[in-house]
Amino acid sequence: MEDNRPNQDLTNQDIEFIKEKVKERPLNRRKLFKKTLLTASMAAIFGLIACVTFLVLEPVFSNLLYPEEEPQQVELKEENIEDEMRPEDMILEEETETETTTELQTVVEKVALEIGDYQKLYRNMYAVAKTFADHSMVTVTGVVSDVDWFDNTYENQGQTAGLIVADNGKELLILVDDAAIRQAEELEVSFYSGRSVSASLKGKDEETGLAILSVALEDIPEDIRKNVGSATMGSSGSSVQAVPVIAIGRPQGAETIIFGMVTSADYYQNLTDHNVRLLKTDMTGLQGTGGVLINLSGKVLGIVHAGEAESSDVLSAYGISDLLTTVGKLSNGQKIAHMGITGTDVPDEIHLEKHVPVGAYVTGIIMDSPAMKAGIQSGDVIVGMEGEEITSFADYHAALLSCEPDTTVTVTVMRQGQEEYQEMEIEVLLQE
Repeated sequence: MEDNRPNQDLTNQDIEFIKEKVKERPLNRRKLFKKTLLTASMAAIFGLIACVTFLVLEPVFSNLLYPEEEPQQVELKEENIEDEMRPEDMILEEETETETTTELQTVVEKVALEIGDYQKLYRNMYAVAKTFADHSMVTVTGVVSDVDWFDNTYENQGQTAGLIVADNGKELLILVDDAAIRQAEELEVSFYSGRSVSASLKGKDEETGLAILSVALEDIPEDIRKNVGSATMGSSGSSVQAVPVIAIGRPQGAETIIFGMVTSADYYQNLTDHNVRLLKTDMTGLQGTGGVLINLSGKVLGIVHAGEAESSDVLSAYGISDLLTTVGKLSNGQKIAHMGITGTDVPDEIHLEKHVPVGAYVTGIIMDSPAMKAGIQSGDVIVGMEGEEITSFADYHAALLSCEPDTTVTVTVMRQGQEEYQEMEIEVLLQE
């Protein structure tokens, strides 16, 4: 009989082996923490890189897929005053019942004015002014924060009149006197309805003291946008003398409408690199105020500017014709180049008798200006710039406006020698 015990022992050993508990490997908490921290760090870095990439590339792809329209270039033009409305044209609201037999009698009846006619005349002139103001004028408010003696913060507000000069498809562009808002930290534009929107400075010219503000069209309520628009520019040549005008804006410190006429258009304000016709009126105004002069057809003839009157009670204005190119450049966000001279034209009699060359006669040099640094002197006559002929100071100003700041231009001058004028070419680095 066979003995089966050895097999039985083997079976028991196998069973014991199977019953042995498999022990888990000890958990290394430090190593696990490091792996978790590394994973989180890599995720954060990846997210940051993705974020930066999106911010950088999103505008590029947006511009490619949905290109943003560029603002339209502003070009301001003046209109002749041949169609200027006469005062007598404004009072004939009703047909006369009197039958006339000759053309002479009809003319006499039209100009025969009575008290009632004057009342109609002023009502009609006021209507022209009110329509213009509601359509093309705004009030600009500049807010400046300051501190009093007790360290309390308060706000000062300066106000001036603004003229809507253009709409470039994205912005409404407003011409203002920079003096009233020069230190402003915030700018607001109020329309005829009393609604106000934020504005920003687009450009300014230190010599004329004028600035252009911009208001985004999307910020202007639709009902206001339908009822406001650019003013029509008239002509401010010597023919405006004795023309009836209306002063609108803040010519007397508050919103005012004044009726009068241009008494003189023969004076010029001598500015650096620019001479501007000064329109004097029989109206009174205050220094430090702003506004516009319009004719009876509602066209702008001049810009009332702070301190341009010889006395504080005479209302004067810059002629609009001499400002259009400058205002156009500011409206397009372009910088104004300056050379730094004052000057005038060479009169024909001086040219013939004294043999002074025809051109822009230099009467003065601004200290530390590009002209002084380049060696231009008082008494020089500028006859050319960048190959263009200069025959007047207006030609010089127009040529300068076509240049950009921080560029070098070649100026041709005639300088008086011992016997005659000598031609010289001078390189001038223009500045803003």
